Amino acid sequence: MNPLELNKETAIAPGKTSETVELIETTETTKITEDAVIIESHEKDLETEIVEQQPEEVISKMTDHNFSSKLEMINALRLLIEKEVDVVKDDVEVIKQLFYKKTKAEIEEKKKFHLESGGEESEFVAEKDELEETFKALLNEFRSKKAALMAHLEKEKETNLIQKQHLLEQMKVLAESNDDVSVHINEFKALQQKWKSIGHVPQSASTELWKQYNLYQESFWDLIKINNELREYDFKKNLESKTLLCELAEKLSEETDIISAFQQLQKLHEDWHEMGPVARDLREKIWNRFKDASTAINKKHQSYFDNIRKLEEDNYIAKNALCEKIETFDFSNINNYRAWDDATKIVLAWQDEWRAIGFAPRKVNQKIFDRYRKACDAFFAAKGEFYKETKNVLTHNSDKKKALCEKVEELKESVEWKETADKLIQLQKEWKTVGPVPKKMSDDLWKRFITACDYFFEQKNKSTSGQRSIENENLTKKKELIAKISTLEKNENSGESITTLRSLMAEWNTLGHVPFKEKDKIYKEYREAVDKQFEALNVDSANRRMDTFKNNLKDISSKGENKVFREREKLVRSYEHLKSEIATYENNIGFFTSSSKKGGGLIKEMERKIESLKEETKLIEQKINLIDETI
Repeated sequence: MNPLELNKETAIAPGKTSETVELIETTETTKITEDAVIIESHEKDLETEIVEQQPEEVISKMTDHNFSSKLEMINALRLLIEKEVDVVKDDVEVIKQLFYKKTKAEIEEKKKFHLESGGEESEFVAEKDELEETFKALLNEFRSKKAALMAHLEKEKETNLIQKQHLLEQMKVLAESNDDVSVHINEFKALQQKWKSIGHVPQSASTELWKQYNLYQESFWDLIKINNELREYDFKKNLESKTLLCELAEKLSEETDIISAFQQLQKLHEDWHEMGPVARDLREKIWNRFKDASTAINKKHQSYFDNIRKLEEDNYIAKNALCEKIETFDFSNINNYRAWDDATKIVLAWQDEWRAIGFAPRKVNQKIFDRYRKACDAFFAAKGEFYKETKNVLTHNSDKKKALCEKVEELKESVEWKETADKLIQLQKEWKTVGPVPKKMSDDLWKRFITACDYFFEQKNKSTSGQRSIENENLTKKKELIAKISTLEKNENSGESITTLRSLMAEWNTLGHVPFKEKDKIYKEYREAVDKQFEALNVDSANRRMDTFKNNLKDISSKGENKVFREREKLVRSYEHLKSEIATYENNIGFFTSSSKKGGGLIKEMERKIESLKEETKLIEQKINLIDETI
C-alpha cells in the first residue's frame, strides 16, 4: 500500500459520534505522518547518495563561490566554521568539492608535464600537499562541531518529549474532569499553545504522542458545550483551510521535480494535522480528496526511485561483466613493448567503458569498484614490473650501441679502404649481437650508426668507380631509359608488354652510378614510370614489389656483399617484428566476444589486420629467400 493511503478497511460504523469520527481521522493522519517520515528518511538517503555521486552538478549550481586558489578556499572555510553549523553546512560542502576538484586538476597537470618530459606513467607520484593537510584539519574541526550540534539536538528532543508528556498529563486531567470544564477553556488553550511552541521530539515517540494529544484535545472540546454558532464557524473556517490544502496538493501533480513535490506534500500534511475538524457530514469527503491527491504524488515518488534502482541494477550487471573481461585478460606471456602498448590500449578502452556506466546500487557500489580496481591494478603492476626489469638491460644496450656509433664515426673519414671496411663490417656484426634499446632511442641510434657506415662506403665507391664524367653519362642514359619506359605502348599481348618492360628494368640495373646528389631524384622518376606501366598492365602489387626488389637487389649486389648482408638483416628485423604483431593480435582476439555489435566489428577489423600482416610477412620471406639464393 502507498504510504500516504489510508487503510481501505477503515470505515465509520453507523451511530458513531463526532468524537469517534474525528479520532479516526486523527489516527489515520498520524499513521500517514509516520509512514511519510519513513519514506522521507529513505528519500534523504537516496538523495544523499545522488549528491555524493554527482558533485559536479552540486558545484555548478553554486555560482557565488569563485576562488582563484586553494589558499582562498582554506581562508573561506576557516571563516565559515566559526559560524553556526546549520547556516554554513551547504557552503562548506561546496568549498570541499571545489577544493578537491582543483587538487585533482593540479595533479593531472603535473602528471601531464611528467609524461611530456619523457617520464613513464608508472613512475609518477603526486607530491604531498601541505594545503590539503590544512584543509583536512579544518574539515575535521567542522565535523566535530556538527557532531556536537547533532548531539545537542538529540538531547533537546528528549527534553521536549518530557515537556510534552507533562502537558499531556495536564490535558488528561482537564479532559477527564467532572467539574464545569468551561472554566478551563483558557487554561486548555494555553496548554495547546505551549504544546505548539515546543520543538521536535524523538521519532520513535512522535506517533504515540500525537495520538494522545489529539485524543485529549478532542475529548476536552467535546465535553464542553460550545456555542453551536461558534462551532459551525470553526467548521466552516477549517473546511476552507482544508479545501485550500487539497487544491495545493492537487496542483503538485503538475510539478516536474518529483523530490520537491514530495517534500512540499509533507509540509501540507503537517499543516493538515494542525487544523481542527470540519462538519461531520463533510469529514470523509474532504479527507478522501486530500488523500487521493497525496496518493498521486506518492506513486510518482515511488516510481521515480524504482527507476533509479532498476538503472543501478543494470549498471551493476554491466560492471560485473566488465570486471570479468579484465580479470580473464591474459597478459602473462607479453614480453615486448609493442605488445604491452597494445594490451594497455585495450585495458584503457575498458576503463573508458567503465566510466561511461553509471553507479551501481549503494550497498554493492564500493565492492564492485574494489573488484574493478584490483583487476586493473594487477595488469598495471605486471606492466610496471616488466618495465622495471627491462629498463636496466635497455640502458646497458643503449650505452653499447652509442660506443659503436662513436667508433664508426671515427672511422668514416678514413681512406684506408680495405682495412677500414673490414673494421666496419666487424662493428656491424657486433651491433647485431647487442640486444634491444629504449624505443625512443632505437631509431636515432640506428640512423646514426648506419649513416656513418653508408658515408664511408659511398666515399669508397666513389674513389673506385671512375671519373665524374662516367656518372654524368650514366645519368643521361638513365633519363633516356625513363623516357622509353614512360612512352612504352601496351600491345594486345600483355605478356609481351611485361617482358619488354622487364627488359628495360634489367637494362636500368646494368647502368652504373650517377652523381650522388641526383641519385634519389632519378630513382624516384624511374620508380614512378615503372609503377605506372605495371598499373596499366594490371600487375598486382605483390608481384610488382617483388620485381622491383629483384632489380634493386642487383643494384645492391653491385655495391658489395656488405650491402646485401645489411639488406638481409633489415628484412629479418621486419619479419620478426611482423610475426610478433601477428601473435599479439591472435592472442588478444580471443578476449573479444562477437555477441555484441561492437565486439563483432572489432573482431572483423583485427582479422583483416592479421591477414594483411601475414601477406606482408610472406612477401618479406620471399625477399629473404631471394637474397639467400643470390649470396
